[in-house]
Amino acid sequence: MRAKITYFGLAAVLVVYFVLVGSRGVLLIQQGTALTIAFGASVLVLPLIGCWFLWHTTQFARKANRLAQELEAEGGLPVDELVRTPGGRIDRDSADAVFAQRRAETEDTPDDWRSWFRLAIAYYDARDTPRARKAMQRAIALHEGRPVRA
Repeated sequence: MRAKITYFGLAAVLVVYFVLVGSRGVLLIQQGTALTIAFGASVLVLPLIGCWFLWHTTQFARKANRLAQELEAEGGLPVDELVRTPGGRIDRDSADAVFAQRRAETEDTPDDWRSWFRLAIAYYDARDTPRARKAMQRAIALHEGRPVRA
């Protein structure tokens, strides 16, 4: 719950920022000179890119949460079997061992979104966030029946 509150708080701050930047872009365009129109149009691109990024990130999080809820209802969420340091951090060797197990599971059933979901969690625990995101995107695509890129 704390992560959701943080996410929505930051998203709200971003939206306010986009409105402020967008209003500055409009003010620059209203000045009417060639230079201010060019700068104003350039400034207006930033909130558009930001809104696009925020939208896609939100959709990704919603879909991943939906998969987690479905997997939890099936009783298929991975059990947290990771060894932790006294400070609470995940032990690297433990994460690597679980990752190897999840990777083997995914290689055995490459068309099952559940195994890709569990692999994404293993990547995340092993601190490989880019691959975790790609594995989760693949799980989402398989769940939705969309074609998956190799």
